Amino acid sequence: MNQMQDWNAFRDALGARVGEFAELNPEAMRGIQTIEKSAEQTARLEPKVRSMIALAVAVTTRCDGCIAMHTKKAVEAGATREEIAEALGVAILLNAGAALTYTARVFDAIDNLPSA
Repeated sequence: MNQMQDWNAFRDALGARVGEFAELNPEAMRGIQTIEKSAEQTARLEPKVRSMIALAVAVTTRCDGCIAMHTKKAVEAGATREEIAEALGVAILLNAGAALTYTARVFDAIDNLPSA
């Protein structure tokens, strides 16, 4: 199997670097951990669904670290390749839609240019 990236090694290396950052700035890490814990403590969405949402967001924000971490979480929570593909299809739809929506901003910027 041809892999573009060794995601396991990447995830491990990222974890080590985050650990270094945590030692240098423990307050910032406590803040991010508080946010993570608050999202995990909801009873409305199953962990699998939360992980697939996180993956979709990771794709739209182009966050490799997020992809590495949340892929593992989603699979561990029982997400199938088909379910993940469906969630990522929504991300693709939204991202393309967002690009389309932002084209209106370009034309607005053009209309706001001073007359030549």
